[in-house]
Amino acid sequence: MHAHQKTRPSLYEQLEALPEGLTGEILNGQIYTQPRPSGPHVFAASELGYELLGPFERGRGGPGGWWIVQEPELHFLRNTEVDVPDLAGWRKERLPRFPRDHRFTVVPDWVCEILSPSTESKDRKVKMPIYAQYGVPFAWLLDPVAHILEAYALEGGAWREIGRFAGAAPVSVAPYDAVTIRLDDLWAPTE
Repeated sequence: MHAHQKTRPSLYEQLEALPEGLTGEILNGQIYTQPRPSGPHVFAASELGYELLGPFERGRGGPGGWWIVQEPELHFLRNTEVDVPDLAGWRKERLPRFPRDHRFTVVPDWVCEILSPSTESKDRKVKMPIYAQYGVPFAWLLDPVAHILEAYALEGGAWREIGRFAGAAPVSVAPYDAVTIRLDDLWAPTE
Protein backbone atom coordinates (compact mmCIF):
# COMPACT_ATOMS: atom_id res chain seq x y z
CA MET A 1 0.00 0.00 0.00
CA HIS A 2 1.26 3.46 -0.82
CA ALA A 3 1.60 6.06 1.91
CA HIS A 4 -0.95 8.34 0.26
CA GLN A 5 -3.70 5.71 0.11
CA LYS A 6 -6.27 5.92 2.87
CA THR A 7 -7.71 2.89 4.51
CA ARG A 8 -11.44 2.85 5.05
CA PRO A 9 -12.32 3.51 8.70
CA SER A 10 -13.39 0.44 10.66
CA LEU A 11 -17.05 0.05 11.52
CA TYR A 12 -16.26 1.06 15.09
CA GLU A 13 -14.39 4.17 13.92
CA GLN A 14 -17.44 5.03 11.82
CA LEU A 15 -19.62 4.49 14.89
CA GLU A 16 -17.43 6.81 16.98
CA ALA A 17 -17.63 9.47 14.26
CA LEU A 18 -21.43 9.66 14.23
CA PRO A 19 -22.79 13.17 14.77
CA GLU A 20 -24.15 14.22 18.14
CA GLY A 21 -27.75 13.14 18.61
CA LEU A 22 -27.42 9.82 16.77
CA THR A 23 -27.13 6.54 18.62
CA GLY A 24 -25.27 3.88 16.71
CA GLU A 25 -24.83 0.13 16.97
CA ILE A 26 -22.97 -2.54 15.04
CA LEU A 27 -25.34 -5.48 14.65
CA ASN A 28 -24.32 -8.53 12.64
CA GLY A 29 -21.58 -6.52 10.90
CA GLN A 30 -23.82 -3.61 9.90
CA ILE A 31 -24.09 -0.12 11.37
CA TYR A 32 -27.56 0.95 12.51
CA THR A 33 -28.30 4.49 13.63
CA GLN A 34 -31.31 6.14 15.16
CA PRO A 35 -32.07 9.67 16.33
CA ARG A 36 -32.82 10.49 19.93
CA PRO A 37 -36.02 8.76 21.12
CA SER A 38 -39.53 10.21 21.40
CA GLY A 39 -41.13 11.58 24.57
CA PRO A 40 -43.08 8.39 25.45
CA HIS A 41 -39.91 6.31 24.88
CA VAL A 42 -37.74 8.48 27.14
CA PHE A 43 -40.47 8.62 29.78
CA ALA A 44 -40.92 4.82 29.84
CA ALA A 45 -37.15 4.22 30.05
CA SER A 46 -36.73 6.74 32.87
CA GLU A 47 -39.72 5.47 34.85
CA LEU A 48 -38.74 1.80 34.49
CA GLY A 49 -35.19 2.65 35.56
CA TYR A 50 -36.62 4.48 38.57
CA GLU A 51 -38.86 1.51 39.48
CA LEU A 52 -35.90 -0.91 39.37
CA LEU A 53 -33.07 1.19 40.87
CA GLY A 54 -34.38 1.46 44.42
CA PRO A 55 -35.22 -2.18 45.11
CA PHE A 56 -32.65 -3.89 42.90
CA GLU A 57 -29.62 -1.60 42.84
CA ARG A 58 -29.95 0.11 46.21
CA GLY A 59 -31.81 -2.65 48.09
CA ARG A 60 -34.60 -0.27 49.14
CA GLY A 61 -37.79 -2.32 49.32
CA GLY A 62 -36.17 -5.15 47.38
CA PRO A 63 -33.27 -7.59 47.36
CA GLY A 64 -30.52 -5.36 45.92
CA GLY A 65 -27.55 -6.98 44.22
CA TRP A 66 -28.00 -5.50 40.74
CA TRP A 67 -26.69 -2.66 38.58
CA ILE A 68 -29.34 -1.03 36.35
CA VAL A 69 -27.86 1.06 33.51
CA GLN A 70 -29.46 3.19 30.79
CA GLU A 71 -28.08 2.80 27.25
CA PRO A 72 -24.85 0.92 28.02
CA GLU A 73 -22.61 0.15 25.07
CA LEU A 74 -22.44 -3.66 25.12
CA HIS A 75 -19.43 -5.17 23.37
CA PHE A 76 -20.36 -8.80 22.81
CA LEU A 77 -17.31 -8.82 20.51
CA ARG A 78 -15.03 -5.86 21.19
CA ASN A 79 -15.62 -3.10 18.63
CA THR A 80 -17.35 -5.65 16.35
CA GLU A 81 -20.74 -6.60 17.85
CA VAL A 82 -21.85 -3.44 19.66
CA ASP A 83 -25.40 -3.25 20.99
CA VAL A 84 -26.99 -0.42 22.95
CA PRO A 85 -30.14 -1.57 24.76
CA ASP A 86 -32.36 1.05 26.35
CA LEU A 87 -31.76 -0.52 29.76
CA ALA A 88 -29.59 -3.37 30.98
CA GLY A 89 -29.07 -5.04 34.33
CA TRP A 90 -26.24 -7.06 35.80
CA ARG A 91 -26.05 -9.03 39.00
CA LYS A 92 -23.27 -7.35 40.96
CA GLU A 93 -21.40 -10.62 41.50
CA ARG A 94 -21.05 -10.90 37.69
CA LEU A 95 -20.10 -7.23 37.22
CA PRO A 96 -18.43 -6.18 40.48
CA ARG A 97 -16.86 -3.06 38.90
CA PHE A 98 -17.77 -0.86 35.96
CA PRO A 99 -15.42 -0.61 32.99
CA ARG A 100 -13.14 2.45 32.96
CA ASP A 101 -14.24 3.29 29.42
CA HIS A 102 -17.68 2.99 27.80
CA ARG A 103 -17.34 -0.66 26.70
CA PHE A 104 -19.35 -3.15 28.75
CA THR A 105 -17.91 -6.57 27.90
CA VAL A 106 -19.75 -8.67 30.50
CA VAL A 107 -23.01 -10.04 29.06
CA PRO A 108 -25.91 -8.50 31.00
CA ASP A 109 -28.39 -10.60 32.97
CA TRP A 110 -31.31 -8.59 31.57
CA VAL A 111 -31.97 -6.16 28.75
CA CYS A 112 -34.97 -4.01 27.94
CA GLU A 113 -35.76 -2.45 24.59
CA ILE A 114 -38.34 0.33 24.47
CA LEU A 115 -40.13 -0.13 21.16
CA SER A 116 -40.86 2.68 18.73
CA PRO A 117 -42.19 2.53 15.17
CA SER A 118 -38.70 3.20 13.78
CA THR A 119 -36.89 0.59 15.93
CA GLU A 120 -39.42 -2.19 16.62
CA SER A 121 -38.44 -4.34 13.63
CA LYS A 122 -34.71 -4.05 14.44
CA ASP A 123 -35.30 -4.72 18.14
CA ARG A 124 -37.35 -7.86 17.43
CA LYS A 125 -35.69 -9.33 14.34
CA VAL A 126 -32.04 -8.29 14.76
CA LYS A 127 -31.30 -7.52 18.41
CA MET A 128 -33.37 -10.22 20.16
CA PRO A 129 -31.57 -13.01 18.23
CA ILE A 130 -28.20 -11.40 19.07
CA TYR A 131 -29.13 -11.24 22.77
CA ALA A 132 -30.06 -14.93 22.61
CA GLN A 133 -26.84 -15.82 20.75
CA TYR A 134 -24.69 -14.23 23.46
CA GLY A 135 -26.69 -15.73 26.34
CA VAL A 136 -28.60 -12.81 27.88
CA PRO A 137 -30.95 -14.68 30.27
CA PHE A 138 -33.90 -12.21 30.27
CA ALA A 139 -35.23 -9.63 27.82
CA TRP A 140 -38.18 -7.27 28.01
CA LEU A 141 -39.81 -5.41 25.13
CA LEU A 142 -41.78 -2.39 26.30
CA ASP A 143 -44.18 -0.60 23.94
CA PRO A 144 -44.95 2.85 25.41
CA VAL A 145 -47.61 3.66 22.79
CA ALA A 146 -49.56 0.37 22.84
CA HIS A 147 -48.94 0.12 26.63
CA ILE A 148 -47.63 -3.45 26.48
CA LEU A 149 -44.76 -5.23 28.26
CA GLU A 150 -43.50 -8.52 26.81
CA ALA A 151 -41.08 -10.54 28.94
CA TYR A 152 -38.85 -13.37 27.71
CA ALA A 153 -36.53 -15.91 29.31
CA LEU A 154 -33.74 -17.66 27.41
CA GLU A 155 -34.19 -21.43 27.44
CA GLY A 156 -32.03 -23.75 25.37
CA GLY A 157 -30.74 -20.84 23.30
CA ALA A 158 -34.24 -19.63 22.33
CA TRP A 159 -36.64 -17.06 23.76
CA ARG A 160 -39.71 -18.26 25.64
CA GLU A 161 -42.35 -15.68 26.42
CA ILE A 162 -42.90 -15.63 30.18
CA GLY A 163 -45.49 -12.87 30.22
CA ARG A 164 -47.38 -10.30 28.19
CA PHE A 165 -48.99 -7.50 30.16
CA ALA A 166 -51.09 -4.55 29.03
CA GLY A 167 -52.55 -1.31 30.25
CA ALA A 168 -52.37 -0.48 33.94
CA ALA A 169 -51.71 -3.98 35.26
CA PRO A 170 -49.52 -4.39 38.34
CA VAL A 171 -46.86 -6.91 37.33
CA SER A 172 -44.14 -9.01 38.93
CA VAL A 173 -41.86 -10.23 36.17
CA ALA A 174 -38.58 -12.19 36.21
CA PRO A 175 -35.84 -11.38 36.89
CA TYR A 176 -37.37 -8.54 38.91
CA ASP A 177 -40.35 -10.45 40.31
CA ALA A 178 -39.41 -9.63 43.91
CA VAL A 179 -41.37 -6.37 43.49
CA THR A 180 -44.53 -5.27 41.74
CA ILE A 181 -44.38 -2.58 39.07
CA ARG A 182 -47.51 -0.68 38.08
CA LEU A 183 -47.43 -0.50 34.30
CA ASP A 184 -49.51 2.67 34.18
CA ASP A 185 -46.59 4.45 35.89
CA LEU A 186 -44.53 3.79 32.73
CA TRP A 187 -46.89 5.42 30.23
CA ALA A 188 -46.36 9.11 29.49
CA PRO A 189 -49.30 11.47 29.48
CA THR A 190 -49.31 12.67 25.86
CA GLU A 191 -51.01 15.39 23.88
